[in-house]
Amino acid sequence: MTCPLMGDLPFNGRPHGSADPGKRKKNEINWQEVFGQFSCVIGKIWLARKKKTAAYFSSTQFGCPGGAFWLGFNKPQTETIIHYVSSGVPGRIEGEHYCDSPDHLRQIFEYVDPVPAAGEYCVFKPVSQFSEEETPLLVSFFTRPESLNGLHQLAAFVTNDPEVVASPWSAACGSLAVWPLHYLEKGKNRAVVGGWDPSARKFFKTDELSFTIPFKMLIQMIDRYKDSFLTTKTWENVHKKINKSKKVWNEI
Repeated sequence: MTCPLMGDLPFNGRPHGSADPGKRKKNEINWQEVFGQFSCVIGKIWLARKKKTAAYFSSTQFGCPGGAFWLGFNKPQTETIIHYVSSGVPGRIEGEHYCDSPDHLRQIFEYVDPVPAAGEYCVFKPVSQFSEEETPLLVSFFTRPESLNGLHQLAAFVTNDPEVVASPWSAACGSLAVWPLHYLEKGKNRAVVGGWDPSARKFFKTDELSFTIPFKMLIQMIDRYKDSFLTTKTWENVHKKINKSKKVWNEI
């Protein structure tokens, strides 16, 4: 489990200036240098998960120019990234083809309209490493479908909202930060399932997805789970499948 937290803490990314609005406007960004120093946000979080430590990012130390947008450090998104993620630029940039055209991708990015980062740094770290004085904005679970089943249903149980779980398109890091904050900004209490980004799948376990919720929803889930389906025989059957899954992946 990891938690994004905006706060005044150190960084753990690679420095470059592609988030500088002035440089973007003047077309002064050295994109060869940017991509040469590329470091995936989810990749840093993956390493932090393995080491049970924290991953840190800031407006100048974010590793991935796309990730800078999805963490709320850089908007609007740069045209180079818009073309790279969509159709590319013939003879210059091979596109990822995650969206069918730059025009449609611009519309998506304008709709997402990331909430600006509330602090200088964005920190992802295990819940156990939070002090009593710290409160996370969001909580993320990295889990496989059998366990995700319980999280999904419990979120609906505590909110009585049949649409409480959303799974919008984005980079994998967007599902951990921008989309949950996007919903909160609009007054919507939403859980976000992510991990669909093909480029980031190498930083997830096989069959693993992410499930991110506001911290307040986590408290609701903890306070009320004993009143829910999690105490029934039906869930006991699902729990057996969870254990089978763990055995298959040598996790117990």
